[in-house]
Amino acid sequence: MRDLVSGFGYLMKGQRWAARHGRWWGFGMIPALITLVGYAAALVALFFWTDDVIAWATPFADDWSSPWLGVFRGALSILFAATCLFLAIITFTAVTLLVGQPFYESLSEQVDRSEGGAVPESGLSTWTELWIGLREAIALLIRVTLWSVLFFALGFIPGVGQTVIPVLAFCVTAFFLTEELTSIALLRRGILLKERRRMLRSRRLLSLGFGVPLSVLFLIPLVAVFLMPGAVAGATLLVRDLTGEDEDAAPQGETAAGPAGAFNGS
Repeated sequence: MRDLVSGFGYLMKGQRWAARHGRWWGFGMIPALITLVGYAAALVALFFWTDDVIAWATPFADDWSSPWLGVFRGALSILFAATCLFLAIITFTAVTLLVGQPFYESLSEQVDRSEGGAVPESGLSTWTELWIGLREAIALLIRVTLWSVLFFALGFIPGVGQTVIPVLAFCVTAFFLTEELTSIALLRRGILLKERRRMLRSRRLLSLGFGVPLSVLFLIPLVAVFLMPGAVAGATLLVRDLTGEDEDAAPQGETAAGPAGAFNGS
């Protein structure tokens, strides 16, 4: 439980850091605002066609009597909306970080600098980091899509599909969100995707403590735009905990040179 509270604490510390550094906070909202406009239009269109999508996916229920048809398709509509939000929250962060990668990297460096000590650098060029970020974003999108299909399929299970599964999906969303936000600070430390996953899984409660409240807040329209700079700052502080830097321990993980070469050659 201590890690759960610590994760939430890093989220709050990050927001306070952004509030004290108004210039970084202001510029950090620009990529998020651009991404939000596109996502809002896509979500409105998806939700407008929800009933038609559910009816098309469940032709076997066309002859069901009332009220079972309405209850069944209504529950699936809720699950479909939750799945769309699941995808939106995860991919919104990935796209925003990709669009604003150079800026958010500078913001993360500034957070490290304000905490004292050396500022870790990956030693990679900006284009190499963008390429790695793009490939990792695609890999994440594939994983998120597979999880979404699984959750949608499990939603057909009576009872469990409309109660337990949405909660589980939300926790997975929170973990992915933490994974994305910590990627900038961890990549600067030469720690790539596979090792990042291992580190976050070893501190699941810390990851969820950071990601769950942020996922809840991101459900509120426009809030993601205002919180994104602070979320990146908080994720950097969380990374300092993961790597032991706050206790003057050397960071651990794969070096950028070896895995990065594997990334480009895979």
